Amino acid sequence: QVQLAESGGGLVQAGGSLRLSCSASGTIFSINVMGWYRQAPGKQRDLVAFVTSGGNTKYTDSVKGRFTISRDNAKNTVHLQMNSLKPEDTAVYYCNLYVNRNGIVSNNWGQGTQVTVSS
Repeated sequence: QVQLAESGGGLVQAGGSLRLSCSASGTIFSINVMGWYRQAPGKQRDLVAFVTSGGNTKYTDSVKGRFTISRDNAKNTVHLQMNSLKPEDTAVYYCNLYVNRNGIVSNNWGQGTQVTVSS
């Protein structure tokens, strides 16, 4: 069993910053890919960024240069630093972790955290 705990969402003015965190607990051997997705009202859930176990990162075009994803393997935690926020970044943000539990890889989602950017 793996539990994910997200934190860091909130309300911010355009141009501001927020830092999201997602920590995993439970029976964990290792974590492969760690990522963040977001879902705006009436839209599908889309990938924002991910980081591999080797440290390679990928971002959706709309956040490149503004968002930075990072991971702390010792704490089973992934962060998303969001700078220069825009109203169009408003969404519920979900972390997504591929967790290896002694050879069995499971896909795990956080509960979601609301990010609201006012203009």
